[in-house]
Amino acid sequence: MKKLKAGGRISAYGKAPLLLSILLLVALFPIWTVSFRAGMIATAVWLIYIVIAVIVYFYGRHGIRIDLVNFATRYGQVQKGLLKGLAIPYVLCDENGKILWSNAGFAAVVHKDKIASKSIASFFPDLTKDKLPEDQRPVTIHISYERRDYRVDMRKININDGFESEIYFDGCIVAVFFFDETDINMYIRLNKEQSMVTGLVYLDNYDETLESVEDVRRSLLTALIDRKINKYFSNIDAVVKKIEKDKYFVVMKRINFEKLVESKFDILEEVKTVNIGNEMNVTLSIGFGLDTESFLQDNQFARNAIDLALGRGGDQAVVKTPGKVSYFGGKSEQIAKNTRVKARVKAHALKEIIGTKDQLIVMGHKNSDVDSFGAAIGIFRAAAHFGKKCYIVINDVTSAIKPLMDMFVDNADYDPGMFVTNSEALQINNQNTAVVVVDTNKISYTQCPELLSESRTIVVLDHHRAGEGRIENATLSYVESYASSACEMVAEVLQYLDDSIKIKSIEADCLYAGIMIDTNNFMAKTGVRTFEAAAFLRRNGADITHVRKLFRNDLVDYKARADAVRNAEMFKGKYAISQCKFGDDIGSPTVVGAQAANELLNINQVKASFVLTEFQGLIYISARAIDEINVQLIMERLGGGGHINIAGAQLKDVTLDEAVKMLKQAIIEVAEEGTE
Repeated sequence: MKKLKAGGRISAYGKAPLLLSILLLVALFPIWTVSFRAGMIATAVWLIYIVIAVIVYFYGRHGIRIDLVNFATRYGQVQKGLLKGLAIPYVLCDENGKILWSNAGFAAVVHKDKIASKSIASFFPDLTKDKLPEDQRPVTIHISYERRDYRVDMRKININDGFESEIYFDGCIVAVFFFDETDINMYIRLNKEQSMVTGLVYLDNYDETLESVEDVRRSLLTALIDRKINKYFSNIDAVVKKIEKDKYFVVMKRINFEKLVESKFDILEEVKTVNIGNEMNVTLSIGFGLDTESFLQDNQFARNAIDLALGRGGDQAVVKTPGKVSYFGGKSEQIAKNTRVKARVKAHALKEIIGTKDQLIVMGHKNSDVDSFGAAIGIFRAAAHFGKKCYIVINDVTSAIKPLMDMFVDNADYDPGMFVTNSEALQINNQNTAVVVVDTNKISYTQCPELLSESRTIVVLDHHRAGEGRIENATLSYVESYASSACEMVAEVLQYLDDSIKIKSIEADCLYAGIMIDTNNFMAKTGVRTFEAAAFLRRNGADITHVRKLFRNDLVDYKARADAVRNAEMFKGKYAISQCKFGDDIGSPTVVGAQAANELLNINQVKASFVLTEFQGLIYISARAIDEINVQLIMERLGGGGHINIAGAQLKDVTLDEAVKMLKQAIIEVAEEGTE
């Protein structure tokens, strides 16, 4: 082993007398010139000083070393005592987790004195070998032990670092500190539980319900509804304030809100029990906002949540946080309203927007279908009526819309540049352009999402239930989930836009075709207003026979659809799932998949059908149901959405087999929650 050497200031202090003797030697020469006797005396003194300095330097070093070692030993004992009695539990382990040394704090935690040579995992199962740090970067994990919460900080130390020794220790040690966070976690939990949560409760069908009872009973029905809502929330220590005849403001503690979530907002079902002869059940929409930086933001999130609940058809609760939106309820279909007041108001608002802009750009969702194309043509007619330029964004012409699009291409009555691509639309867009989105309300689903970020005026016309990722900054938003199709909504808007508007027959064909396709030939999701819109289009020249001829299937498509039905498997006895692996000869696999999903519903025992199609690097899922299963909730688990009976989703970076597994897992989760 190398000799212990002093260094730094201690070495400098030892050499200082020798260095000072040189300085004294220089001082002797002036003394010799003044007096011989004085020089002799000074020289004798200098020699004595040199002898003493040499003796101190060479023979006193050993004593200095002994004193240094004794001091270091005493200091090390003090350090060891401090570490041993440190209140923070502290332990040293080898790389395999074997304990080498521990202090009294650690012994107090594990209630044992003899700890050395045991594995740390024998006391804390979470601290396995794979959890120990692999390099010198610190690692922190959180564990629980005997009802106490600990933050465990671990650091790997090379035991050779900082030591000059001929003995080399091959290995490292791991220093582990245990910080008790039980109390602070308790206070954090209490603070969270006692924080206030705000919410809004709206009656979806207040006016319609009152109209379904006798006049003398209306006040009684209102009183019973108020009593039911107030009693329910008072049972969970919440404050309810009625702000309008059909709106309530709710404030409660977070811990009581968690109880509300655990019960899955059963007030949604309880309020439906209020019945004094009313033909229509009362339904609620509930919105809560929480986990934001301020109480005002919580309230704003609550308003956004209630808008989502209403946009999705009502009869449900929506909880919005900065990172997530949760849905509860929403099992019943929204009742279509016979009144067209809202359609008239939206039509007038759209008329004002068109009047203030120089041009319109209309776009639907990716892989445009007949409903998206027909609605875009309807907006094109509205813009043309007021003398405004209008462009329709279409990137890929699918076989579904090609027959309709061919009617406009090379047609002398229409501008050849009415159809544009994404890049062309971005070039055309300016401050005097209004962007109209039809048949979707999700940003990521639109033909050109970049166009939305660059536009100041955005109009949304859609019949799908709102969800995450929807267009938030729309100047005009008309989203009605009870509508059968976007074409139905546009047809209603056109009726109130201007009395003198004239729709050409091929435009009426496109709108009629959109309604027909989305309702499966008027067999699904049709209401009074659906047939009224169809009648309006018939009066404007829609040719039913022509539309039917346009959408006759090719023999190849028909066979592909039949194969999809034949290859379907039954899951849990009521879900039909089919994988469609079409060849390149199929023009629009997604359309064939949707048709196959409709066909599967005609089979006995099938309550919901799901057809998965691979197209352009994505997996498209078409989901259909009749009345018992809410396929929209299932599709939302996969990032999609739609309606209760008609929904879909798009998956990327997965195979068909993986997509089927994800679909089955989503079905199981929704079924277990009882929300299907």
